[in-house]
Amino acid sequence: MSVIITGATGMVGEGVLLECVADARVSRVLVINRKPSGVVHPKLVELVHSDFSDLSPIQSQLAGYDACFFCLGVSSLGMSEAEYKRVTYDLTVNMGRTLARLNPQTTFCYVTGAGTDSTEHGKTMWARVKGATENELLRLFPRGVMFRPGMMRATPGQKNLKGWYHALAWIYPVGRALWPAAFCTLQEVGQAMINAAVAGSPKRVLEVKDIVALAHAPRN
Repeated sequence: MSVIITGATGMVGEGVLLECVADARVSRVLVINRKPSGVVHPKLVELVHSDFSDLSPIQSQLAGYDACFFCLGVSSLGMSEAEYKRVTYDLTVNMGRTLARLNPQTTFCYVTGAGTDSTEHGKTMWARVKGATENELLRLFPRGVMFRPGMMRATPGQKNLKGWYHALAWIYPVGRALWPAAFCTLQEVGQAMINAAVAGSPKRVLEVKDIVALAHAPRN
């Protein structure tokens, strides 16, 4: 299986990338980043492309992939709705439309977050924008799967971790034990994406418990 990963210089994307390079079911990984990731692996090809609003310079290199694990994202903190929509909905959907044209049967896994608003009419700005993005991707891809993780534990060896993560990492084992519906690992996110691409997903919108279940589903 050949996959595309975006956002590999962030925490979620790096965790998913580590799962893909370690999994024998994945034979080729194309990473598209705005800056070099520094990761070198025989399976890995990296494209550095700064403008996700214009994919024409790299479009010829995007055909023939079985899955896209879209992990690129930004915090909405301090952003207006218009600005957040531009860097979330517009850029993601532009990639989605390009890949849907080139690889219509690809499995498109998109990382949103717990609390995403599928109605697009709730009070929380980021949740509305993420919901609209999910809805459009589900229309574009018959094999689209939306991931809504909560608090995630990083994979050992990850480098792209924010300072807040180190400060709050101690919460994970307590939260997983007391509130498992809100806590998962990045290994589970990556494995769930790979399983969705290989064998499909029973649901198209995955909350934390669904991600965990799919990650640990028996392999065929």
